[in-house]
Amino acid sequence: MSAPRTAVLQVINAPGPTGTRFAILALALGGFGVGTTEFASMGLLPFIAEDFGASIPALAHSISLYALGVVVGAPLITTLTSRVERKTLLLGLMAAFTVGNALSAAAPTLDWLYVARFLSGLPHGAYFGVAAVVASSLVPRERRGTAVARVALGLTVANIAGVPLAAALGGALGWRSGYGLVVLIGLLTVAALAVFVPRTRQGGGVSVAQEIRALGRPQVTLTLIAGTVGFGGMFAVYTFISPTLTELTGLSISAVPWVLAVFGVGMTLGSLLVGPLVDRSIEKTVLGAGAVSAVALVFFGLFAHSAVAAVLGVLWIGVMGSVFTTSLQMRLLREAKDAPSLTAAMNHAAFNLANAMGAFLGGAVISAGWGYRAPAWVGVGLALVGLLILAYAVRIQRSGAAPARIPARTVSAWPARTFGTLVVLLPETAQPGPVPASSSRTASWSELVPQ
Repeated sequence: MSAPRTAVLQVINAPGPTGTRFAILALALGGFGVGTTEFASMGLLPFIAEDFGASIPALAHSISLYALGVVVGAPLITTLTSRVERKTLLLGLMAAFTVGNALSAAAPTLDWLYVARFLSGLPHGAYFGVAAVVASSLVPRERRGTAVARVALGLTVANIAGVPLAAALGGALGWRSGYGLVVLIGLLTVAALAVFVPRTRQGGGVSVAQEIRALGRPQVTLTLIAGTVGFGGMFAVYTFISPTLTELTGLSISAVPWVLAVFGVGMTLGSLLVGPLVDRSIEKTVLGAGAVSAVALVFFGLFAHSAVAAVLGVLWIGVMGSVFTTSLQMRLLREAKDAPSLTAAMNHAAFNLANAMGAFLGGAVISAGWGYRAPAWVGVGLALVGLLILAYAVRIQRSGAAPARIPARTVSAWPARTFGTLVVLLPETAQPGPVPASSSRTASWSELVPQ
């Protein structure tokens, strides 16, 4: 079987080291804005509900609709714009994102807000997919993983600074100011992208049809489903974190931004921990993270009435959420190296479908009168189902039931340990090779992830 072609991107007039740092910073700034708007709604729910006279579960639909916007926009925009120059596409995506959030801030009715949140989510997945590929093309091969991680770090830092700041603004100046903050970040990102990110051209690679076919591989499909279901557990809790902290834990509304910052710290810690773990074994990391995430949700469900325990639970959930999503993304990229843009976009679509599912199911149990502790138990169930799907995917991969289509060094000679349905593989770590110097830089996504 012939090896599938990998996507290649050529940078025109590649910048020097300083210019490269500013370009990656500009890409990360966009991630900061996207992360802020995605998670800020959770902290703004009580203020929006009070303004519109709606219930918290009803307002959770705005979160689900944003997530559905990501699910719809990620594959649609990525496929329709496959031939658009990458810098131009990034500028268009961030401009559309900014307009969507401006409409959210100006929403005169709840229905208007629903539509605006859906529109705001459309560029989300495509932006991260394109930004990751562009960032990898700006640096030598041995630094590409770091470049992609720095773009993703914008999303993580948003939970430390952007989300708490939006919640604080919402409490002090009204919820519209929270989305106004996102609009400002979006405008700054458009300016930064225009100034610092160089133009690119496609240097070969795969067609749109080939990228779409890559999504049909059993391991890719199962990984996406596992992410959708498993990460839905975290969102079932985090969507309602603000009312849970005030109604169940007994904290004041002014304390909520600080707890949201704790969640962001947890995500950052997780992003720092996950690198060495996935370098050693992607399967071991993702299965372990799924299992420990379920334990974290059990802890939160049992002890959310205690302020100290609730804060520790939020920290724990943040750490494991970051480890789980990153390791799942690395598994997905390894299984579909020849479809980088669409795969990266669909990864964000899967996590936002998890957002929609978690918000819907969490709101359903609250509306049924089961209280703010109930979403944690919904989350535990989703996390365990996601874990079982992953375990099944790893098992059939190990048994050869789902033949891999990407040539890679065989893992059959490597030891594996089986406990029940959880199979742990110990893959070899890929070694970087030399990169020739030139005025333009070419990046192939297949060099980013370990075999």
